Amino acid sequence: MKRRVVVTGLGAVTPLGCRVAEVWTRVCNGESGIAPLRCFDTTKYRVRFGGEVSDWSVAGYIEPRDEKKLDRFTQFAIVAAIDAVKDSGIDFSKYDPFRSGVMIGSGIGGLWEIETQTERLLTKGPDKVSVFTIPKLIANSASGQVSIQWGLRGPNECIVTACASAANSIGQAFRTIQYGDADVIISGGSEAAVTRMGLAGFAAMRALSERNDDPPRASRPFDRDRDGFVLSEGAGILILEELEHAKARGANIYSEILGYGMSADGSHITAPDKDGIGAAHAMRLAVRDAGIDPTEVGYINAHGTSTPLGDAAETSAIKSVFGDHAYKLSVSSTKSQLGHLLGASGGVELIFSILAIRDGLIPPTINYTTPDPTCDLDYTPNQARQRQIHVAMSNSFGFGGHNGSLVVGRLRNGIPE
Repeated sequence: MKRRVVVTGLGAVTPLGCRVAEVWTRVCNGESGIAPLRCFDTTKYRVRFGGEVSDWSVAGYIEPRDEKKLDRFTQFAIVAAIDAVKDSGIDFSKYDPFRSGVMIGSGIGGLWEIETQTERLLTKGPDKVSVFTIPKLIANSASGQVSIQWGLRGPNECIVTACASAANSIGQAFRTIQYGDADVIISGGSEAAVTRMGLAGFAAMRALSERNDDPPRASRPFDRDRDGFVLSEGAGILILEELEHAKARGANIYSEILGYGMSADGSHITAPDKDGIGAAHAMRLAVRDAGIDPTEVGYINAHGTSTPLGDAAETSAIKSVFGDHAYKLSVSSTKSQLGHLLGASGGVELIFSILAIRDGLIPPTINYTTPDPTCDLDYTPNQARQRQIHVAMSNSFGFGGHNGSLVVGRLRNGIPE
């Protein structure tokens, strides 16, 4: 019999702040974290803005002597994980370290370190490359370093599936606990690809919005005039815990993870299947895994990147899965406020889905001004909306055709409503 899995702690690092309560408030208020970039000179770049975690500091989280050993994406993960663990109230020293694990994904890994050390190699020679280069740039660095933080010896994994990395990591953590291989897993995603190469590479693909004259309005999911996503950075980390384990220690339970589905488009390395067939399959699997009727889902935090093809494909997928109920759902894309955190997006957006259930509040899709006939659902335009929901879905779709969907639900006396 599969065990039940709940969420007991939340942590986030985003362009709108590094405390979950603050970020949630600002997202629901329709604030934008998108601005001209300050972390490097963008004068020669086609795109000169993004979602930067500004004034970043690890003070109080990471010792100064250790900071230089960690790439920016790993720092994000550690800070978000520390906040999530603190939020959960768990004291790992009281539990078997082999029953607690870490699964944190990243789409790209240590891109800052790759760029820094490549430049050093080319200008100063191979003997000047840092001894920390490889440990900093490997994508599994965040998952490994977080496990070291608390001496956790249970399952440890880094899933790299582009923008689905966090969702797939959380789904894998969910199943690992379900089947008894761990009781607690720190899971989510982290990304720090707002770099010179990151910005230039995505811009070269024509994947990014080019609204340099109006960055806060550049990310406009499902709007007819959308022209690409906004590159952002951050981390979203959750504490997943077996239900009885959480109840035994008196943990605050935010939500239960009910179902998970994953699939592939199998059609193109960057473009989604135009009909959203792969995305629809992941959603169907998540609903089936949850053991619910599709009509029980009240809210979908959409992948909604603000690309012409992606938003239309996701809309088609939602209608395919939910039929007439698709028009009764509340849908929104919080990428309109935060931009696209790539491999971290699924973690942050699952947090928002959980808080939407808790607060009975649907976050808005901002910058929605001109409806697109191909995107004809209720995208919660521009203002948050009060709505009591019991079940929510979070979608994450990545380059390579990776699709991941998670379903979460409210608890009532330990039983999902």
